[in-house]
Amino acid sequence: MGESNVKLVGSWPSPFVLRVRLALRLKSVSYEFIEENLLEPRTELLLKLNPLHKKVPVFIHRGKPIIESQAILQYIDEVWPNAPSILPSDAPQRADARIWVSYIDEKLVPALIVALIAETEDAKRAAIAELEQVVVTLEGALRELSKGKRFFCGDNISYLDIAFGPFFLWIEVIGKYIDVDLLSEAKTPCLLRCAHESFLSHAAVKDLLPDPEKLAEFAVKLRPILIARFAGK
Repeated sequence: MGESNVKLVGSWPSPFVLRVRLALRLKSVSYEFIEENLLEPRTELLLKLNPLHKKVPVFIHRGKPIIESQAILQYIDEVWPNAPSILPSDAPQRADARIWVSYIDEKLVPALIVALIAETEDAKRAAIAELEQVVVTLEGALRELSKGKRFFCGDNISYLDIAFGPFFLWIEVIGKYIDVDLLSEAKTPCLLRCAHESFLSHAAVKDLLPDPEKLAEFAVKLRPILIARFAGK
């Protein structure tokens, strides 16, 4: 399905942008991708399209910009209702999925940032403890959500897979940077299996993913920018 009036302002390393790109691919919606360099000052275009948060992704459909990846995913599912559906058809499952996507954005993302920018050994230890707790909590959620429901790490990619999956590489990259195995057979066997046997190897995902080494190099370059941004907070 081609859509000449669909555009996406984004950046290749962003897991939030990857969410949208994956949803569009699953819906067979073609679009123009406008690259934003996160290592440089925000462009005038991005500031104009998203003056509220000044960040990617920005999804543009018929001239209207839509911000925030969660809202964009739900918009795509409603505007292009063709299969596959992104959100579960079952209302309780939809509610569960939304709760855990919010948890990912509100807990996992800040924990990853804090771990990356930690400058002292004490700060690093605290960041690792917090990040490990978040990952273990997600491991427990995966065990429950996968019991007979098959809307997370099942045979088909769903809303929760799209929202969480793009962070697998970031978890591994930052884990290597802080010298901690965040995903392991001992502590997170379900997440490890979900990452490598379900999401990262999925045909719809593989060629959208950034190269891990390139992503690691980007993380090192991004670190001083994040330190300056969050200094004093």
